Amino acid sequence: MSIWDPKQTLDSVGLGRQEQKRSTRVADAIRNELAVFMLQKVRDPKLAEVSISRVEVTDDLRVARIFFTLLAGNKRAKATENSLHKAKGFMRTHLAKTLNMRYTPDLQFRYDETADKVAHVESIFQEIENERKERGEDS
Repeated sequence: MSIWDPKQTLDSVGLGRQEQKRSTRVADAIRNELAVFMLQKVRDPKLAEVSISRVEVTDDLRVARIFFTLLAGNKRAKATENSLHKAKGFMRTHLAKTLNMRYTPDLQFRYDETADKVAHVESIFQEIENERKERGEDS
């Protein structure tokens, strides 16, 4: 004897789960495609250390803001951003061929400062922990 579960019934017709917005799905596809593209096709040594951290696409799918990080930190962020801007046409052509969209979004590259901010906050926490240890040892 099976017990009737309304959640399973709703899921089977597609009403029980929350669907992602199209712009979010497109952003994920662009991030995945560019990450693979950067590994396989880009030969510019300035772009060797680039990692695509996240992509934000506007709701009308006209603009994609691509946030990147560098393994070496933010020292060469501006130069890398210029190199990415120069390769933008090459990348956009690749996306047009692979994503099969009516309109390929304009690509805007920005350095993602989130990793730097996290490292800064972690260093503050480390300083606090060190001060607590010093006070505990002095008492």
